[in-house]
Amino acid sequence: MPFVIPFPTIDPVIVEIGPLAIRWYALAYIAGLLIGWRYMRVLARRPPEVADARTVDDFLLWAILGVVLGGRVGYILFYNLPYYLDRPLAIFEVWRGGMSFHGGLLGVVVATVLYARRRGVGVLAFGDLVACAAPIGLFLGRLANFINRELVGRPSDVPWAMVIPGAGPQPRHPSQLYEAALEGIVLFVLLYLLWRREAVRRRRGALIGAFLIGYAAFRSVGEIFRQPDAHIGFLSGGTTMGQWLSLPMAVVGLLLIVLARPAPGKEG
Repeated sequence: MPFVIPFPTIDPVIVEIGPLAIRWYALAYIAGLLIGWRYMRVLARRPPEVADARTVDDFLLWAILGVVLGGRVGYILFYNLPYYLDRPLAIFEVWRGGMSFHGGLLGVVVATVLYARRRGVGVLAFGDLVACAAPIGLFLGRLANFINRELVGRPSDVPWAMVIPGAGPQPRHPSQLYEAALEGIVLFVLLYLLWRREAVRRRRGALIGAFLIGYAAFRSVGEIFRQPDAHIGFLSGGTTMGQWLSLPMAVVGLLLIVLARPAPGKEG
C-alpha cells in the first residue's frame, strides 16, 4: 500500500455537555460571520462612502439569516430533495451538515438587497463589501468540512493523499483543503488587491462580479478532485452538480463587471 498522510485526529465535536454539543462546523459559521463583519467595517472606511459602521453592524443579523436559511434550503432543493420529502424532520438536523454554498449565496443576495433598500444604501456598492468578506467564511467552512469528514475527495495516489475515516480504505485527495485554499485564501487575496484600487471600488458591482467569477472558477476546479454526492453522482460529460450550479454564477459575474458604472467622484 502506498504511503499516505494520516488523517488528523480531530473530533468534529469540540465539547459535549449532556445533550449540548459544540461542533467545529457551527463554530466555523459563527467565526466566518463575525470576522467577515469586522472586515466589512474596515473596508467601509475607505472611499467611496458606502455605509457607516452602524449600518454594517446591523447587517450582521441579516447575513446570519441569509447564510443559514439559504444554505439549508439550497442543499435541500439542489442536492437531496427526495430524502427530505420522506423525512421532513431531518430538515432541522443542521448539525449533521448539509449546507449548500449556492443556496447560501442566494440567501445572502436576498438579505443584502432587502437590507440595503431598507437602509437606503446602494445595493451594488454594499454588495461589494459583502463579496470581499465572503471568502473568509468559505475558508473556515471548508476547514470545517475537512474536520467533519464530509465532501471527501476522489481516490488518488498522490503523495499527500489521506484515508478519510468513514469514506472507505482508499487514499483520497484532501479536496476540502484544496477548496479552502482556492475559494478562501486565493479569492480573498484577489478581491483585496482589486479593492485596493479606488477606480475598481467606485465601479459598483464590479467586486461582486469578480467574486462570482472567481468562486465559480475555483469551485469548478475543486470539483475535479471532489467525490460527487453518492445520491447524485456524475452528470453529463463527467461533470458535477457543483460545476453546473457555478456556471450561471460566472455568467452573472461577467455581466456585473461589464455593466458596472462608476460612482460619482475621483476615480483614483
